[in-house]
Amino acid sequence: MPDIIRRMLAGETILESDPEYPQLEAQFTESMQLVSQLNTGFHTQDEIREILSRLTGKPVADTVRMFPPFYTVWGKGTTFGPGVFVNSGCTFLDRGGITLEENVFIGPGVQLVTEGHPEEPSLRRNVYARAITIGRRAWIGAGAIVLPGVSIGENSIVGAGAIVTRDVPADTIVAGNPARPIRGIRK
Repeated sequence: MPDIIRRMLAGETILESDPEYPQLEAQFTESMQLVSQLNTGFHTQDEIREILSRLTGKPVADTVRMFPPFYTVWGKGTTFGPGVFVNSGCTFLDRGGITLEENVFIGPGVQLVTEGHPEEPSLRRNVYARAITIGRRAWIGAGAIVLPGVSIGENSIVGAGAIVTRDVPADTIVAGNPARPIRGIRK
């Protein structure tokens, strides 16, 4: 793994002027080609999983399901646990790392955004990233946005259209902008 990727996954701000940036950019180009392939024409779930394996550089369990289109620039930062379902029109900006644990449900149009930009205008073209983790059996509702560094606890539900700026405890329903706890999960 190139040093720039280790530094990026560790949350360091990555400058476009970094001498290793061309290595990262080459991975983006390869990933965008795979995303284009995924989103063009019909694919069986087996074919989708095979493309996702190439995109992430990791095995994808035969219980993972996805309804394209799906958007990402890198893909190598995403891990799909067994039983994960990703509905159509989702965007994963995964330079900080995205982990979807077992049996996570992702609704249509969800955006998982691990990337941010410095406030200082002269540095704004550069990127920093913070990991997102979504715990087992969590459900992210349609059109929700999860921002950098957020963890969603197991069994939790993020309401449709919510913008999640802070960690969500296990067994909790959140909704709104910014997302706030509504109540616990009824078991």
